[in-house]
Amino acid sequence: MSETTHNGAVAVGAPPVPSDDAGLSPSQLAAKYGLSVSGARPGLAAYTRDLWGRRHFINEFAKARTAAQYTQARLGQLWQVMTPLLNAAVYYLIFGLLIGTNRGVDNFIAFLVTGVFIFTFTQSSVLAGVRAISGNLGLIRALHFPRASMPIALTLMQLQQLLMSMFVLIAIVLMTGEVPDASWLLAIPALAVQFVFNTGLALIVARLGSKMTDLAQLMPFLLRTWMYMSGVMYSISKLTSTAPHPVVLLLDINPVAIYIDLMRFALIDSVTSAQMPHHVWALAVAWAVVVGVGGYIYFWKAEESYGRG
Repeated sequence: MSETTHNGAVAVGAPPVPSDDAGLSPSQLAAKYGLSVSGARPGLAAYTRDLWGRRHFINEFAKARTAAQYTQARLGQLWQVMTPLLNAAVYYLIFGLLIGTNRGVDNFIAFLVTGVFIFTFTQSSVLAGVRAISGNLGLIRALHFPRASMPIALTLMQLQQLLMSMFVLIAIVLMTGEVPDASWLLAIPALAVQFVFNTGLALIVARLGSKMTDLAQLMPFLLRTWMYMSGVMYSISKLTSTAPHPVVLLLDINPVAIYIDLMRFALIDSVTSAQMPHHVWALAVAWAVVVGVGGYIYFWKAEESYGRG
């Protein structure tokens, strides 16, 4: 290399030393110097470990949302119990008294209230999940954490509300003449598998809702249709005694109907195993595993896209 000096002489410099980075692509350069893409999706195992590390945040977020949900209402947290009770009262009037779905169902009040409470658990989890990303964009854009924390925390919030409502449900069941026995303990595993199912479902709708904002408007209609097919206000076994086999099979494998059946079997003496689908516990666990694990992986695959665009 040469350059002209002030006195007109020509100075000759040393030739440039070739860089070791010459010829490397941007990705190779990033790998060489240990750089990574900001917000890149980690591997599934690393993502799960990070999520487990945020378990205290998830729990506290759920508790804070539960406490803040009814702060504007005079009756406050009582609405957690009153909402499903009022729904049950309306369904009792319309379906039990006017349409007559209570005929042939022993202890219809406990039967109906149990169905309403258990379906509301899944319904609320889905409605919260569909807004888990779009409703928390400020938090998601400001902080780095596994985005799955949001739908999981909101499902945990619904579980906490259900557990508080269970005291009222148990009181109603006792007032209608049921006597506690060992079968009541089956309510614990029934709620556990339903929680896993609800979490997977919330993760699925959270990813869908992050891209399709209109899904939140459509979801109440889909859930209402699902409720009418889940035996909340009637006995599926009695209503489908003369129905075609495909219809009976479709209703029998309905996951929410299965979880409702399990809770009724645990709490109500007149609900026997003969009224439930075959292999009902296997079906309940299978739905929880398939939807829970599948929903988690489905959500993780779009981790990089949440809060962007």
